Amino acid sequence: MNRNDVTEKIIATKVSQGLTWEGVAKKVGQSKEWTTALCLGQMTATSEQAKVLGEVFGLTEDEQKWLKVVPYKGSLPTSVPTDPLIYRWYEIVNVYGTTIKELIHEEFGDGIMSAIDFSMDITREPDPKGDRVSVVLSGKFLPYKTY
Repeated sequence: MNRNDVTEKIIATKVSQGLTWEGVAKKVGQSKEWTTALCLGQMTATSEQAKVLGEVFGLTEDEQKWLKVVPYKGSLPTSVPTDPLIYRWYEIVNVYGTTIKELIHEEFGDGIMSAIDFSMDITREPDPKGDRVSVVLSGKFLPYKTY
């Protein structure tokens, strides 16, 4: 057994029981975005969170332990993603990455946006021309230090 096996069990149970990530997140007590990342193997659970997920997904004690192991971050199987939705994010970074970088540096200086001190909010925005996906990424600015 490994973390990927636990992730597959979580996904299979979610599908078979008709669960939603938002519903699971409410039980865990975290955002739907963070909880989904946890369930997909990209975050580390506390003992309490692992227990809740164990109850939700019918995980054994051994399977719950895998949720508390710090994962290898990065879930894409190829350098250029082939899934159309994920590829569009890749495309956004390819097209707008230098613009985002330039504007962050102009506004904040030389540094990066943290993916550790970070939050994300995904919502649906009704629009007469077709509903829109709103994604807000918020990360702490971390300046490069001189030494």
